[in-house]
Amino acid sequence: MVANRGELGAKPGVLAPAVALDPPPRRSIPRNRPRAAPMGDREPAMPSFDHEAILELFRRRPTLAAELARDELELPAPGHAQIAESNLTEVAPTERNADLVLLFSDLAGGPPRRAMIVEAQLAIDPDKRRSWWWYLVGVHTRHRCDAVLVIVTPVPAVAAWARTPLMLGHPGASLTPIVIGPDAVPVVTDEVEAKRAPELAVLSAMMHGDGDAAIDIGRAVFAAVRDLDEDRAALYTDVVFRAVHTAARAILEGLMASGAYEYKSDFALRYVAKGREQGWQEGRQEGRQEGRGEGTARALLAILAARGLEVSPDLRQRVLACIDLATLDGWITRAANATALADVFDA
Repeated sequence: MVANRGELGAKPGVLAPAVALDPPPRRSIPRNRPRAAPMGDREPAMPSFDHEAILELFRRRPTLAAELARDELELPAPGHAQIAESNLTEVAPTERNADLVLLFSDLAGGPPRRAMIVEAQLAIDPDKRRSWWWYLVGVHTRHRCDAVLVIVTPVPAVAAWARTPLMLGHPGASLTPIVIGPDAVPVVTDEVEAKRAPELAVLSAMMHGDGDAAIDIGRAVFAAVRDLDEDRAALYTDVVFRAVHTAARAILEGLMASGAYEYKSDFALRYVAKGREQGWQEGRQEGRQEGRGEGTARALLAILAARGLEVSPDLRQRVLACIDLATLDGWITRAANATALADVFDA
């Protein structure tokens, strides 16, 4: 499958323009799962969803790894990128599968000039490092071109570990992977940039979702997904909610529930409804059936709590008793930046 044209020789910080892509094969990424702590609040355990989400971004935009690693790749840019077979087993009975293999060539259908192995790594794993040599040799042998190894991780400690040279033992044989960690991924808060490269914006959320820019990154992704198909938009929104820290997640959920962002479909409201069904909302935990009004009211209370604003029992009852959606939407929009309860309810 030939994908978008890559420009590795572009100016630093400027991504190559994307062109229409044939959709990659549909991947099974578990989305109906119990609520997990966001990436910024937990150790990287049970990595299946986060691991697959990272790889899905690179499948959707096959030039993304090369764009982010271009400072370390000084060769001219091949013209096309395509996804290659990642099973590197030859004759030996041991099966070896890289996460993702990309081939870069001058022309569609032409011989590859360079192969890139993309590995998503969420935890330190000494045994995994020993397979990296095999991946490089296998890809180099199979495709008869230069091969590079790129490790993608949102965890700074894993990035530092992955950058440590791996010695084979033979004189001069040392492997230092190219590592795409938080320091190599820009903080994408601009909506225009997010629309131009939505996969980069989502990856930015995974890399920087525990920082001060988490809310602005989320807003940028929300703007970008309105132009995507519904399944892709739902997946990218799901990834962002999982990646950002607790306070940012509460505010972003509130913004989606309030209708502050208008989508081409009713995806946003159905996403929040799905979250309630999965137990992500407080009302579900209390065994209630909530409509949009009560869901928005509870999202408002979550935002106020996340911002450290103490709500009295009387005010809480006032919020939960409100059935006017326009009033609730006004409260929740002001709550996103409120420093006092008066900013929300007395404006």
